Amino acid sequence: MIGKISRVPLREVWRHEAYDRTRWLEQNIDVLSDGVGLPLVNPEREQAAGTFSVDLVAEDAAGNPVVIENQLGKTDHDHLGKLLTYMVTVGAKTAIWVAAEPRSEHVSTVAWLNESSAASFYLLKIEAIRIGDSLPAPLLTLGVGPSEEARAAGTTKKELAERHLLRQHFWAELLERAKGRTSLHAGISPSQWNWIGAGAGRRGLSYNYVIRQHEAAAELYIDRGSESNEENRRIFEEIQRHQTSIEASFGGPLEWDCVEGRRACRIRATIKTGGYRDAGLWPKTQNDMIEAMMGLEKALASVAPQAL
Repeated sequence: MIGKISRVPLREVWRHEAYDRTRWLEQNIDVLSDGVGLPLVNPEREQAAGTFSVDLVAEDAAGNPVVIENQLGKTDHDHLGKLLTYMVTVGAKTAIWVAAEPRSEHVSTVAWLNESSAASFYLLKIEAIRIGDSLPAPLLTLGVGPSEEARAAGTTKKELAERHLLRQHFWAELLERAKGRTSLHAGISPSQWNWIGAGAGRRGLSYNYVIRQHEAAAELYIDRGSESNEENRRIFEEIQRHQTSIEASFGGPLEWDCVEGRRACRIRATIKTGGYRDAGLWPKTQNDMIEAMMGLEKALASVAPQAL
């Protein structure tokens, strides 16, 4: 025979979270250890944390403090705030939040906190069940906990944020530096992306600055939309007929990029001086980019004006 599981209202098992369930967690810390997969020992109830009292403070295998917050009902902002305050006050790097009903927004918040390498957070759902006429037994389900994947995601987000900030600063400096030399990008604002552009006077054509980690570029970018592959290629080939004269006017070779199967085409001058990761070279890189852009615009306008 196989018994049938039935849920038991938590308040029939633990009437008060502080006096009943917190005491039970203290006396059965091994159940919580199994739930989070983390060895926990030496639990203490109502430990002082400044003017507050932590539900439980235990220790991990290395003797580090672990803060445990206990709720009988739905998770709420008050308990989340307390949990974070307790961690800072007792110097804990691990927190466990046990609740009857973890709300989705708090599950998402704990997952977000775990993207940081500063601390580890666990959120568990606790239920009481019985099989047939058995005594009630606890059922702990881990909703979210720390993982290498979460840490990696957090590192990636941090790197992206840093990259966006660096590029925005770079573009602000370049646009300010270019003001006295050319009006081509005068109406453009700094961007977090790796390029900024201004119209070339014909639909689908733009003069773009491009920045990478350790190099940059000035280019004419040709793209008239998702169904304009043939038209993009036709415009590119119309300009490319004057390649020798354009490069002579520019003062050096250019990259003529119109790969079969790719929608957009470009005519580019690559600058090897540096990129957004080379902060010490920004002034020289920006000057070289402005010179290349001015030279490219002048060469194209004088040799192939009918294509622009």
